[in-house]
Amino acid sequence: MALPALRTRTDVARWDTASEFDRLTQQLSRLFQEQWPELPSLLGSAGFTPLADLEETDDAYLLEVELPGVKKKDINIDVEDRRIVISGERPEQKRTGWLRRQNRSWGRFRYEVVLPDAADEDGVEATLQDGVLQVRVPKSSAGQRRHVEVK
Repeated sequence: MALPALRTRTDVARWDTASEFDRLTQQLSRLFQEQWPELPSLLGSAGFTPLADLEETDDAYLLEVELPGVKKKDINIDVEDRRIVISGERPEQKRTGWLRRQNRSWGRFRYEVVLPDAADEDGVEATLQDGVLQVRVPKSSAGQRRHVEVK
């Protein structure tokens, strides 16, 4: 009987507990939304959490949030220090026939993320294109690392 081979990776990334907790929270939220779609209305807090990606570059954080069917005027973006809150509402479609199955979310939505470093609140830019909200949050110059040359 052969023993399993132990694989080693040379490109192991640093484990980020905050992003893992955020991922777990989103997965649990989706599970509850899919299995018990009526639960939020029973608890008095109807809504959903949209899918999103957060990318870090050298000078900014790039946040992409999937919001198909949402108009610009229905989106609110609040930035405070390291916290970004995106909220709004996706209206339910008017239907004329019998709805046999509903998998898409509608109603109030909220996405919240805390960035690892301070952000430049004045430089935040947001665009909505093809149902994807793109938010660019520049890093604060106070939190950036700089190299000092020894003379």
